[in-house]
Amino acid sequence: MADSSLIKKYDVPGPRYTSYPTVPHWQNETFSSEKWTAKLVDTFVETNHTSGISLYIHLPYCESLCTFCACHKRITKNHAVEQPYIQAVLKEWALYLALFPEKPRVAEIHLGGGTPSFFAPEMLQLLIAGILENVEVTPEHEFSFEGHPNNTTAEHLQVLYDLGFRRVSFGVQDYDPQVQKAIHRIQPFENVKKVTELARAIGYTSVSHDLVFGLPFQKISSVEDTIQKTLTLKPDRIAFYSYAHVPWIKGNGQRGFEDENLPSGEEKRALYERGRAMFEQNNYAEIGMDHFALPQDNLYKAQENGTLHRNFMGYTTTQSQVLLGLGASSISDSWTAFTQNIKEIDVYIDTVNAGELPVFKGHILSNVDVFIRQQILNIICQLTTTWQLSDWSEQEKMVLFEKLEGFEADGLITFNEFGLNVLPAGKAFIRNICMAFDKHLNQADSLQKLFSKTI
Repeated sequence: MADSSLIKKYDVPGPRYTSYPTVPHWQNETFSSEKWTAKLVDTFVETNHTSGISLYIHLPYCESLCTFCACHKRITKNHAVEQPYIQAVLKEWALYLALFPEKPRVAEIHLGGGTPSFFAPEMLQLLIAGILENVEVTPEHEFSFEGHPNNTTAEHLQVLYDLGFRRVSFGVQDYDPQVQKAIHRIQPFENVKKVTELARAIGYTSVSHDLVFGLPFQKISSVEDTIQKTLTLKPDRIAFYSYAHVPWIKGNGQRGFEDENLPSGEEKRALYERGRAMFEQNNYAEIGMDHFALPQDNLYKAQENGTLHRNFMGYTTTQSQVLLGLGASSISDSWTAFTQNIKEIDVYIDTVNAGELPVFKGHILSNVDVFIRQQILNIICQLTTTWQLSDWSEQEKMVLFEKLEGFEADGLITFNEFGLNVLPAGKAFIRNICMAFDKHLNQADSLQKLFSKTI
């Protein structure tokens, strides 16, 4: 268990580092769609034959609002929205295909949301068949989707399996009735069991369950019960996410409970530590800062062989430097540039139908940004990083090393002039350690409305 005094010291707002610089610190005034596409094409030409490209497709519709969720979504029971949205995504994809000088090699596709299983199987068939029509799929590709246990059907699973999908992630969150009521996510264990067994019977080789700790009304006993139930199904991966309490984000519904219903920083960390112990007792290995995997899963193998990667989709086994985000609010990454699509669904559709890329903000990385990005990526994936003294000015070295000395004094890292290693006690504070390298962070008081707490 992490020391309580360290939890109090380091439980501050901070990024999760699915990108660097993080979205609130993008320099939009120097960004343009033309700069983005130029950077994208450059990276595509350099990497298409080696690592291929990844696609994230955002499917934003949900039939009901989960009050813990800060994703961009639209709540509706009107399924007439499906086809116009799918057609818009395919038009956006066509705009990108027109930019590329050769056929893309697709290494990864992930369907996220929202609720991808909101869409009828035939709509998902239309989408993925359209995406794959003019591409080459890499031999080691990984196609995955997020499924809601209450509405993912055998037909959903079969259609996507036939299109090459072998990994599915089911959002569980918590089985405690009081917690489910607070977050407006009512789903019985029986539904999760049924859909997990269906996926395996069809042939999915990696089934993941997403759990969340730090939710309102959670206690050690309820987390233990949730994990015990989860272990009976033995998912190949388990994401054990920290609940990000960001009620100031417009439309995220996080005012369905009071702040006092949430566990404190120390209580929240205790929930994680108890979960980790239970997972490790059952042969799961901790991956990065919020994932667990069995030894046969590719995520475990990626950590073991040093190829674990992290991007806007979280931890991944693919090394693509081009990640194209399709759909409203999706974020794209060309390693030296980021961009985000228009968030408003109707405006997104109108923009794509007018033949324009639907980007509205972004960031062009400087050489320093790219270097720091790699340092943070090394720490958050491999718990270690190295550098040359010539990589830092004397002033930069003095500022960085002073911060690192504090982490070392607290027993969280060891470091010297050429690199650092995160110690076991430091795993709870990986985000804080990465923050020491972040040149874009402002004073702590200005971070309160940007990021969730690090613990």
